[in-house]
Amino acid sequence: MIKNKLDFKLINLVLIVLIVYLVHQTGFLWLGIVNKLWKIFMPFCLAFIVAYALYPLLKYLQSKGIPKGFAIFIITAIIIGLLSFVILLVAPLLVEQLASLFNNIITFLREVSTESDLNLGPLQESLIKTFNEIILGLGKYVSDGAINVINVSLEVITIALISFSAAIYFLIDMDEIKQRFKKFLKRKSNKTFLYVKILDQEMKLYLTGFLKVLFISLIEYTVVYYVIGHPNALLLGFLAMLGNLIPYFGGMFVNVIAAITAFVAVPFPAVFIKTCVVFLVLSAVDGYIINPAVYGKTNKVHPLIVILSVFAGGILFGFIGIMLSLPLAIFVITTYKYYKLDITEKIEDIREGKIKKKHSKN
Repeated sequence: MIKNKLDFKLINLVLIVLIVYLVHQTGFLWLGIVNKLWKIFMPFCLAFIVAYALYPLLKYLQSKGIPKGFAIFIITAIIIGLLSFVILLVAPLLVEQLASLFNNIITFLREVSTESDLNLGPLQESLIKTFNEIILGLGKYVSDGAINVINVSLEVITIALISFSAAIYFLIDMDEIKQRFKKFLKRKSNKTFLYVKILDQEMKLYLTGFLKVLFISLIEYTVVYYVIGHPNALLLGFLAMLGNLIPYFGGMFVNVIAAITAFVAVPFPAVFIKTCVVFLVLSAVDGYIINPAVYGKTNKVHPLIVILSVFAGGILFGFIGIMLSLPLAIFVITTYKYYKLDITEKIEDIREGKIKKKHSKN
């Protein structure tokens, strides 16, 4: 009997090793298939995320007595208007300020190397080459105060149009999608239904607060840096907005860039001192006033967990992993809290089982 069990386990082990070996040997084939499937479904995944993020805005407009169709039209018009504003007016100015930013960074390195007698020549040459490639690459897409559509690849335009159109249809049918999913979960398990409901609320709070923080950061940093006379105010505002995609470290990166570019700005040291004071004040305002007011008492994640999530996400999935680190952390924490009792009971059952086995052996 024992021999049969051992043989059965050995057969399973051999089969698992064989499967792993075959998957590894045919990895190029599977990766190719997965890559093709991702290219097919990626626009629709992106569209669903956008629709899910815009759904609270749709419900808010409906709560004000606006019909659903007209509310969706308003949301669509706002998105098209913002994109048109960015493409026609903001993008060329951002490229211009980006070139100024790169020049200021190079000037800063030259001054540091001269005053400190450091050999930063190779670093300067590497940065100059990289910055020039970035500017030339962006210059192909921006010309005459607008985005040069001719140079934008057909694939990018197609993905953008499909994603935008699908997002509108997802938004139209979001009520029905949620109802069908709710009925499916209720048929399967009430506990799973309650878990998904809580998770949906947590993610909704996070996304709503996150979008608000993005908009506030853009306006806040752009206006304040413009008032103190920083030469890259608009660019820093956009960088501060994008910096929210990287928890904690994104804001620090923007502040370092602001200080470096202000160091070589005219008049010196007035702009530099003002910039240092501003980013200290803004960091305190964001951390103690704006973020608590927007997010409230929900979605509070310990800083160590956020840092660990960012680090792990960056190692596993690169920049996309960093951006998704905080939502995934909220997902894991919410799941653990909801199933904490079940997890504890299972651990206790396992321990009791081991104790019983020890007693039976003795």
